[in-house]
Amino acid sequence: MTFENILNPIFFPLLSLPTLWAVIILSFLISLIITIIYKYTTDQNLMKRLKEEMKEFQKEVKELKKEPEKAMQVQKKAMQTNMKYMMQSMKSTLFTFIPIIIIFSWMTANLAYEPIVPGQDFTVSAIFAKGANGKISLSVPDGLKIEGSAEKNIEDSEVKWVLNGKEGEYLLVFDFNGEKHEKEFLITEKQAYKPAVKKIKNSSLKLIQIDNKPKKLINLFGWEIGWLGTYIIFSIIFSILLRKVIKVY
Repeated sequence: MTFENILNPIFFPLLSLPTLWAVIILSFLISLIITIIYKYTTDQNLMKRLKEEMKEFQKEVKELKKEPEKAMQVQKKAMQTNMKYMMQSMKSTLFTFIPIIIIFSWMTANLAYEPIVPGQDFTVSAIFAKGANGKISLSVPDGLKIEGSAEKNIEDSEVKWVLNGKEGEYLLVFDFNGEKHEKEFLITEKQAYKPAVKKIKNSSLKLIQIDNKPKKLINLFGWEIGWLGTYIIFSIIFSILLRKVIKVY
């Protein structure tokens, strides 16, 4: 059983929400977990003292602007204190790193792309090693239609097909130089998709790729931001607020 299968029952209800809200909720939950773990895996009295020392050193450096040599000595002390603070902070990272990576994997597998919907034209690509030549054919099951020829010549290390189909889960079969490679994909109205890219080993065929469009959640003055950027923005906001509320140093 994969970690994704373990997390699906927990996070599956989020997929019924708009993706932006799902990412915001996960950003809050992850920030809350990290903040609580940080508070109870670090010596908060020591962290508070180190923070106060760093503030005092910063104040001294400003007061010693006209005495650069003394300011440099204070700056060195500030760096040493900052290093102690960072080393203490690293302890909590050991407890949170693996769980966060697992949750990120689930988010990538479920929130990163737009689904391919019934009746939508989409592209399937076969990417080859540089200099590869020959032909490759694509076989599709009932319910799918290929626009144009199923067999194509490799040009500029790539072959593309345009497909269209009904709702369902499908298996594509690629035939290249006697090799057969398969790629699962999904057509659905729901927020769901199969992995967009499949890497091929020990072959001139390197990648099979479905063109699920990356999901954009925020448009910030023309800058379209996906799930990861959205997560980072909200996690910073939540972390700052939670640290103040929970009184974490």
